[in-house]
Amino acid sequence: MEPYKLGEMEQKFADLIWERAPIATGELVKLCEHAFDWKRTTTYTMLKRLCLRNLFENVNGIVQVKTTREDFQAAQGEQFLMENFDGSLPRFLTAFSRRKKLSSREVAQLRKLIEEYEDETEGGSS
Repeated sequence: MEPYKLGEMEQKFADLIWERAPIATGELVKLCEHAFDWKRTTTYTMLKRLCLRNLFENVNGIVQVKTTREDFQAAQGEQFLMENFDGSLPRFLTAFSRRKKLSSREVAQLRKLIEEYEDETEGGSS
């Protein structure tokens, strides 16, 4: 199974934890019962699955984040680029911008990201 792909319910469950962590397992069970109509065992099964993927850990009945949502999404993005564009961000942007024109604001944001990256790279190599 790919490490950075989650099923729909796994994603909803992970989002619920990321929004509330650290959270007691008892409280998580109640939230899942209300949000997803899950039984206690379903919540624990899903939690175990996401703990095995190193997203969360259950320490003494408290669920804590091991991988932040941002780090997980970044890894998903990297995996997507590797699988579909041989890891090339420029190839992805070229393909993306053929179908959807970038707004002036998006272009400005990309320029800013590139400039910040260049500043970090130049500053680190001096």
